[in-house]
Amino acid sequence: MTGFVDATEVAARTDGTTFDVELDHQWTIGDKPNGGYLLALLARAAASTDAASRHPHPLAASATYLAAPAVGPAVVEVTPLRTGRSASQLRARLVQDGRPCVEALLTLGTLDPDAEPRWAGAPALELPPEDECPLIPVEPPGAGVKVNLMEVVEQRLDPAVLGFAFGQASEQAELRGWLRFADGMEPDPLSLLFVADSFPPATFAIGSTGWVPTLTLTVYVRALPAPGALRVRQVARLVEDGLVDEVCEVWDSRGRLVAQATQLAKVRF
Repeated sequence: MTGFVDATEVAARTDGTTFDVELDHQWTIGDKPNGGYLLALLARAAASTDAASRHPHPLAASATYLAAPAVGPAVVEVTPLRTGRSASQLRARLVQDGRPCVEALLTLGTLDPDAEPRWAGAPALELPPEDECPLIPVEPPGAGVKVNLMEVVEQRLDPAVLGFAFGQASEQAELRGWLRFADGMEPDPLSLLFVADSFPPATFAIGSTGWVPTLTLTVYVRALPAPGALRVRQVARLVEDGLVDEVCEVWDSRGRLVAQATQLAKVRF
């Protein structure tokens, strides 16, 4: 098992802004690296530059996926854009065999462990206990693809949204459930970039099939997550012309909203 920290390891070259990385085979769906995993890897590289030395945490990250990279070696190129007192902005690019695969803009800062929300519009997600929610297997029935991610992440879906697994389409394009890292790692701000893109597509609930490749993904990290399982809800807002936009919300064990994301992806039925 390759844990999240090892799978997102970056090795700096002498210029301090170019990093060698190894895209891990377990952080894939089929043979394609997960988009949130790639974004987290870019963020780790950006946070490892001198320009971001005072700002260790991702606050916002927005990626455009140009081409699906293969498992194996790649290079991350980071360009510092601005370093301020409360935040640093950087651009990061994942390149493989001379081909740009992912471009991202990142805002890094320092999350306050004592901060409390002044107002929250989204109540904490209510779920059945973890042991009452089925674990997603590495080879989900009917999926037609091996989800290698399930070797390193434990995802448990609310039984109420599992109708699609039995050929019963729902009227609501929503999936929700629990998430833990299989190696026992507790969530941190960087890993939330992955978590916000880790759940199955919400369109599975209404009958979509196959891979749902992400075109763009934006994630906001709102707080330092507490130890324990994360609660995740993924909802599709509109499916039209072969495209879907999805919203993901992540709560920690305190019931605190710690990450929000939105993405545009291709979809087929």
